[in-house]
Amino acid sequence: MAGPERAEPPAPRYPLESVDRTLSLLRQLADRREVTLADVRVHLGVGQSTAHRLLAMLVYREFAVQDPGTRRYRPGPAFAELGRAADAALDLVGTARPVLAALAGETGETVHLGALVRTEVHYLDVLESASTLRVASRVGQTRPAHATSIGKAMLAALDADTVRTLYPGGRLPAETARTVTELDALLAELRRSRSRGYARNRGEVEPGVCSVGVAIAHPARGLLGGLSVATPEARWSAATEREHVAALRRAAAEILDGIP
Repeated sequence: MAGPERAEPPAPRYPLESVDRTLSLLRQLADRREVTLADVRVHLGVGQSTAHRLLAMLVYREFAVQDPGTRRYRPGPAFAELGRAADAALDLVGTARPVLAALAGETGETVHLGALVRTEVHYLDVLESASTLRVASRVGQTRPAHATSIGKAMLAALDADTVRTLYPGGRLPAETARTVTELDALLAELRRSRSRGYARNRGEVEPGVCSVGVAIAHPARGLLGGLSVATPEARWSAATEREHVAALRRAAAEILDGIP
């Protein structure tokens, strides 16, 4: 059965037709749950060979499967993986929100919740400091994991071989003059982060910004995300760092207590 019609958002200024067709086809599969080659051809307004190639690629990447009897296409296992990832992110945000609020109140600084997507931190939620001089929200944005405390904390939750596969070239982009740009140096920093149980960032992603971060790692579900407290360098001190790390550890433990 077809799902409800969606209102079309404004198109981007420079659309990519091939990407648009693929995403439109994924939406069609999600809405109808089963499509034929002819359905796809009409839906996308393309020829049969183009529709067939698009479906073949989705089958190859496991976003679609084809019934050998009816020849119809249905959503594949990769669809379920995306759904589980989205549900996990929503569960994490919902569970973490009150903890994030308490953490922000305790530290008086900007606190972030994020998830690791390959080599990027995707910021899921934030509570900004009430101070006039504060670190701004990054919610909805991404930053390179190797330059942020929250990203390094999550990378440190992975083994060294896994981290190496994420950076096959061995060179890391520099965000500031303080950013680690060599994989070996990053691996050494991750070893230090594992040893002390948290990661640091002092002006590595933005000048004048310091932060500390911890991973949220579930014993059964693995790495779920990370937390960080960010402060302007003018307010940073070794004593402040210790206080923020203690607060982060309590917050991460409380979030994990709320996740089955």
